[in-house]
Amino acid sequence: MAEPRARRLFVALEPPEPVRRRIAQLQAELRRAAGRAADDVRWVDPANVHLTLQFLGAVPVERVAGIVDALRAAALGAQPLTLGMKGAGGFPNARRPRVVWLGLTGDLAALAALAEDVGRRLSPLGFAPEDRPFSPHLTLGRARDGRGAPGLAGALAAAAEVDGTPWRAAELVLFESYLSPAGARYEAAARLPLGG
Repeated sequence: MAEPRARRLFVALEPPEPVRRRIAQLQAELRRAAGRAADDVRWVDPANVHLTLQFLGAVPVERVAGIVDALRAAALGAQPLTLGMKGAGGFPNARRPRVVWLGLTGDLAALAALAEDVGRRLSPLGFAPEDRPFSPHLTLGRARDGRGAPGLAGALAAAAEVDGTPWRAAELVLFESYLSPAGARYEAAARLPLGG
């Protein structure tokens, strides 16, 4: 079998298992509260939930080492972060969300600085930083209809104050995404400790 010429990559922080269990609980609560409207959302498997810092897309294999070097430098310039979950909502809004998310609390200024540094270091390699402001969140699901899932508004309003297990984010992760009819699967291509 031929070696792939491109790898689908993104940069993220990975919540630990206790946080994933809490995410699964919160998803279940949202789904119960939404009733039949929960079927309007493709829910993310809690094992796949992550905090995206930058999506890179299809990357030629020969460019991966340079990306890892850039991410290593960004990780060395940062320190581990204490993060927690707070509130649920939707993008672009909770009335007709296309993305259902959990918000974050904790070291958000340091998190935003890390995301900015990652973007700055990857930019010379041809990866443009996000053009919209960094909005830290964990994606729980995406509407099946591009116009959004209006039936979730009440459930999201009820979950606006939920909170979850805090965690210590201690490494930057370069993930590779594998797409299949069964859904996406993510594997760590590189793990880079924050602060060395």
